[in-house]
Amino acid sequence: MPASPSTARALNDRLALRLLQQEGPLTAGQLKQLTGLSRPTVADLVDRLTAAGLIQVVGESGEQRRGPNARLYGIVADRAHLAALDVRTEGVLVLVSDLLGRVLAEASAPIGGDTGTGPAVEQAVAAVERAVKEGGADRLHTVGIGAPGLIDPATGDLRDSAGLPAWHRSLVAALQDRLPGARVTVENETNLAALAEQREGAARDRDTFVLLWLGHGVGAAVVLDGTLRRGASGGTGEIGFLPVPGTDTLPSATDCDGGFHSLAGAAAVVSLAAECGLPAPGPEGGAGPARGRGAADGPEDSGGAARAVRGAADGPGAARVVRDAVARASAADERFLHALADRVAVGAASVVAVLDPGCVVLGGEIGRAGGAVLAGLVEERLRRMSPLATEVRASGLGGTAVLRGALITARERAQDELFGQPER
Repeated sequence: MPASPSTARALNDRLALRLLQQEGPLTAGQLKQLTGLSRPTVADLVDRLTAAGLIQVVGESGEQRRGPNARLYGIVADRAHLAALDVRTEGVLVLVSDLLGRVLAEASAPIGGDTGTGPAVEQAVAAVERAVKEGGADRLHTVGIGAPGLIDPATGDLRDSAGLPAWHRSLVAALQDRLPGARVTVENETNLAALAEQREGAARDRDTFVLLWLGHGVGAAVVLDGTLRRGASGGTGEIGFLPVPGTDTLPSATDCDGGFHSLAGAAAVVSLAAECGLPAPGPEGGAGPARGRGAADGPEDSGGAARAVRGAADGPGAARVVRDAVARASAADERFLHALADRVAVGAASVVAVLDPGCVVLGGEIGRAGGAVLAGLVEERLRRMSPLATEVRASGLGGTAVLRGALITARERAQDELFGQPER
């Protein structure tokens, strides 16, 4: 059935806006060439989008050219303002951007473990409001939040999870109350990190891949045929509970000890380093007691339960051990890295056998610290363990992966609304 005139206009408008988003400012002639539409149709949509306040003249193409045909049109970036949050156990990171994703302001709020729910929520909301003010935004159109834990696929709400602060769930409702008109959405942090890797990082050329998160705990995000897969209960990637050889027991429904977490979580990595004769992580990267997890460190594990690490190790502390081992490359360091790769490969091989993703990206603090060295060692082991060809890559993003993923999600949801959904 042919599209109605209104549907055709909506499709043409959306196509033009996406091109302006991807390519930057364009002339009407360039829009005609890229869309394949007729000159009158392009002129009509330019007038329509200008009148709607979505695009505007931002300059001219070429110093020698003048007149209507030389006008460069671009998206009105301040048509909407967005916020992205990375919610951690001990605080929150915030950034505010325009509709094109240009960062206008950033803020953070460390929150102590003994802070009550009400004061913790107030500190987090105040950080958002501070960033909004510094970014010059009157109001927020969309807020994207990355948080540890399971997201209910039916409601989109963050579930109650053992080991997570109560203020995490309260924060979403508080933002909806304090930011009138803003659309607030929450997503599992590891899923957002995978989205960022797909758009801006190590998996830009892949439609199918798995992000293996190695940090305070372990988790995974699965992208198949370009689509993030969450599972029936939102728990796809809870590989901390994956039963694996090399542990003393089996995981339970409420505790991932005995699962892959016990092989590759931060406490296990630090313990392995000690067995290989390496020093324990210290507060500033030296030997000594491991410090607590700070608000500026990477995300927690992606799982929805049993977060506590049984030991004095945290994600950043374990990452320092791995990073130092890669840098020193002594005989003891080599033993440690090979033993760590053995463990990581056990979990990765299980995922590969089920999904055949063709690519595994190592993320999280430990994955980033191991870099190309750890990725290469894991890939070697997968070649021996599996008949399925699998490339292993190090994360292409730093500790901002969750924030970048939250911003991408907020921007796309805002643009979907502002650019208009075609009639069906």
